[in-house]
Amino acid sequence: MEESELAALRAAQGGGSSAQGGEDQAKREAEEQMRRDMLATILDPAARERLARIALVSPDRAKQIEAILLRMVQSGQLRGRVSEEQLIGLLDQIDGAQSKSAPKKGAIVFHHRKGGFDDDDDW
Repeated sequence: MEESELAALRAAQGGGSSAQGGEDQAKREAEEQMRRDMLATILDPAARERLARIALVSPDRAKQIEAILLRMVQSGQLRGRVSEEQLIGLLDQIDGAQSKSAPKKGAIVFHHRKGGFDDDDDW
């Protein structure tokens, strides 16, 4: 009898969490659709295409750019549609800010030893 009650409780909890998960999923989808609509409104077709290509290569970077654009719209910094040139300028600003704050990745540094042996030395 205890096992059946335990199974019923688990089923009830699982059912409740899946219903909650469905509501959360629907809410996330609605927010995602609203975000896409907002971006379609503020970006001209060439800029939207460039952002889509960036998303193919680096999804995290595209999300970062989208968040910046949406923040700029909400704060009133954008007065119209963003062109591809303006998007490229924004990308350059982001690259400049990131390169100042973080060291370069993949930089190769050579350390030469002083007084080391050379193949040209005659012994």
